[in-house]
Amino acid sequence: MEKVRYGIIGMGNQGTYYANLFKDGLIADAELTAICDVKESKLSAAKQTFPFVENTFSDYKEMIDSGKIDAVLVETPHYSHPEMVIYALGKGVHTICDKPAGVYTRQVREMNAAAKKSKAKFAMMFNQRTNCVYRKMREIIAEGGIGELQRVNWIITDWFRTQFYYDSGDWRATWSGEGGGVLINQCPHQIDLVQWVVGKMPTAVRGFCQYGKWHDIEVEDEVTAYFEYDNGATGVFITTTGEAPGTNRFSVSGTKGQLLCENGKLFFYKNAKDSLELSKTSSHGFNKPECETIEVKTDGENPQHAGILRNFTQTILGREEQFVKGEEGIDGVELMNAIELSGFRGGEKVTLPVNEDEYLKELDARRKTSRRKENVVDQVADTAGTFGSK
Repeated sequence: MEKVRYGIIGMGNQGTYYANLFKDGLIADAELTAICDVKESKLSAAKQTFPFVENTFSDYKEMIDSGKIDAVLVETPHYSHPEMVIYALGKGVHTICDKPAGVYTRQVREMNAAAKKSKAKFAMMFNQRTNCVYRKMREIIAEGGIGELQRVNWIITDWFRTQFYYDSGDWRATWSGEGGGVLINQCPHQIDLVQWVVGKMPTAVRGFCQYGKWHDIEVEDEVTAYFEYDNGATGVFITTTGEAPGTNRFSVSGTKGQLLCENGKLFFYKNAKDSLELSKTSSHGFNKPECETIEVKTDGENPQHAGILRNFTQTILGREEQFVKGEEGIDGVELMNAIELSGFRGGEKVTLPVNEDEYLKELDARRKTSRRKENVVDQVADTAGTFGSK
């Protein structure tokens, strides 16, 4: 194989964005040979925008079975991700699933089981893991740079969305169509990063979710979550789609210092001595460690979506090691489900792993009364530059 032939399932905002990456020649050794959408209006528009794509389908199974593609991108509403991934992997087609891996962990476990049986490659589109700042934070923490974990704080409130955005698809911001709000749509990358960078999952959470606070929607558009870790460390995660200009401030503190990521820069406030050691040995009540402020240098690379696609392509061709394994997508879904379950129950403490039966019971109750929007004219927007600050 000299080139990897890709297909895209779902030609909405995200599918169109990826098609443009192929159109612009940004994915070496790859070509887009097929597109698929169940809605004729979107498929027709995509045919005009991407006339170089030779094959179009309205049924994703037909596209996967056609022999016209080697790999597929799943860009559909969240509930359908696992079933499409399972089908593609079962047919030996390499698969990238966009975030989130699914709406609830049970369906994601089934997807991961299928991946284990398949010889095809499977990846999650966790493009923000390519960000040099987050990679460097993970590296410093893994090497023990901040000492024992004490606190994790992420304020990620620069996701401002208008009512027009929510009204642009009948599935958006509904329990039956999307399965949640800001947690499952805008924040899966940060929910993934908050455990990937730190190197561990919380053991318990409390979620305080507000539903339709800033928009006419039935799901959450503002969340404050409290994390507890196995060593006694704590964390806070705050997000919303109703605040402007918003903030993106991620800090991780330990006994040897603090890492702070904000405005695309990374600072390390490095203690000269471990704070717990100093506390135990100091003869002065107000003594504290001397601290050096370091602006951390990185490799400057932040290839985002194109980077994941390029790596996946080279992985398929046997030239690189795969950067993001698809099976890792379950961790973010686990954490989202725990926050959401706690929110359903007024901030009640929820331990991880989440009780899958209890979560699905609560979700199903909301799906039964969920209302899809009527008379919606589907809009395909240019999403370039809309992914929040990186």
